[in-house]
Amino acid sequence: MRLGIIGLPNSGKTTLFNAITRGSYETSAVGGSQFHVNTAVVNVPDARLDVLEKMYSAKKKVYTTITFSDIGGLDKGIGEGGLTGQFRNELSQVDGFVHVIRAFRSDVVPHPYESVNPQRDLETIDGEFLLIDLVAVEKRLERVQNELRVKGKRAERNIEDELPILEKIKAHLEQNKALRDMDFKPEELRMIGGFGFLTLKPALIVLNQGDDVRDEDRQVKYDYGHATQIELRAALEAELAQLPPEDAEMFMEEYGVTELSAARVIEEAYQLVGIHSFLTAGDKEVRAWTIPRGATAVEAAGAIHTDLQQGFIRAEVTAYDDLIEAGSEKAVKAVGKMRLESRDYVVKDGDVMVFRHNG
Repeated sequence: MRLGIIGLPNSGKTTLFNAITRGSYETSAVGGSQFHVNTAVVNVPDARLDVLEKMYSAKKKVYTTITFSDIGGLDKGIGEGGLTGQFRNELSQVDGFVHVIRAFRSDVVPHPYESVNPQRDLETIDGEFLLIDLVAVEKRLERVQNELRVKGKRAERNIEDELPILEKIKAHLEQNKALRDMDFKPEELRMIGGFGFLTLKPALIVLNQGDDVRDEDRQVKYDYGHATQIELRAALEAELAQLPPEDAEMFMEEYGVTELSAARVIEEAYQLVGIHSFLTAGDKEVRAWTIPRGATAVEAAGAIHTDLQQGFIRAEVTAYDDLIEAGSEKAVKAVGKMRLESRDYVVKDGDVMVFRHNG
């Protein structure tokens, strides 16, 4: 999974990026719209792997990962005429957005619009994304209509099928509504998947607070589906991320921080994007694997290797809590809580799985 961290200049995007990735990328105290991207891969915290590592005396522990991209250069006016090139590619290829909204005041870091107004700032980037999507769908509609006019019945079937869904998308966007709120059939989502519509992607709204938190800055109105919001202090957490764990824990208690940014953002992102993890365990390694919620056992096997998916016979499945309660793999089998499941079994978060296969 890849998440794009976005926001207006001086909103604290790179500071949050450093807090999540434990990086030390420099931020600028001035506005600007120059395009740049910082990227880092982060392990997804999973305490279950620590427990399994000890239970199996595993030689290796492998976390699943998330790629975070700090995408700079977003500002009012970027949507005019659409968006092309590397900038568009970076935005369209992420699975979701972490939208950082400035809710802190600072004489050192001026706000590009002179005043702190979280609702205005949120609507600014949202409006640009709506415009970018609208321009993109209008251009695509024009190409489809031209091809149908020239080729008529000789036009490819998929081109003809695109027309009604593109017209529906255009009408929705013209009402200033994000595509997250549209009800798409699975085949329609597959049809438009390559277009990279920005307002179709889930969004985590992060209110970046300072030490002086005002009530009016604690909440923004955001009625779209597939979106949620959290509050945090990115500057403080970026500093905590650079400390040894024992020192960080002491300062977290002092400042009332119960959970660091990385864990909070990842947890919310998993919910928004609709993914979760199953586990594999043995003396060689314990490992977490990410799959979409609702994925079946045969699809989970494919997440490990296509050979497992193609030769799938059965899956041995144990709920993580049952395994821990029993104390060992042998004990959980003895109490009958290890099950054999078919290819259509819907995998649950934390299932510990072994796949039987041909080959």
